[in-house]
Amino acid sequence: MVDKEVLLTPEGLKKLETELDTLKSVKRREVAERISAALEFGDISENSEYDDAKNEQAFIEGRILTLEKLLRNARLIEEDDDLDETVVSLGKRITLKDLETSDIFEYRLVGSAEADPAEAKISNESPVGQAIMGKTSGAIVEVEVLDGTLQYEILKVAR
Repeated sequence: MVDKEVLLTPEGLKKLETELDTLKSVKRREVAERISAALEFGDISENSEYDDAKNEQAFIEGRILTLEKLLRNARLIEEDDDLDETVVSLGKRITLKDLETSDIFEYRLVGSAEADPAEAKISNESPVGQAIMGKTSGAIVEVEVLDGTLQYEILKVAR
């Protein structure tokens, strides 16, 4: 089975590398110290501190494996990947207008590994991301959702 390519912006790559480094160099040591301290309490069969530390250790090791796999399969989105500044592509900032409510939204289109709606970063694999990919300013796009169809106008595409 072939691993899926992970598309990352330079900022997204740095963020994942920093998280991996922190998990390996800081968090591993902290949880090992917590396990050691919990073992000093004696019987581990009813030791909630020990159980909590072991659960955190499992989470940290799982996250390390996930990050290593993401970084192993990463492809950096370079600024010159798409020379046409007017076309929606990964790494660009897109301003959308909801044609029903007239609300204006600004998003950065990123790969799924760094999507974060709270930071206005949407995935190219999301319904909106798929609808706007490859379109230009002024285009009207339709996005199928459970409640029907949403229509957006692409107002601006920028780096």
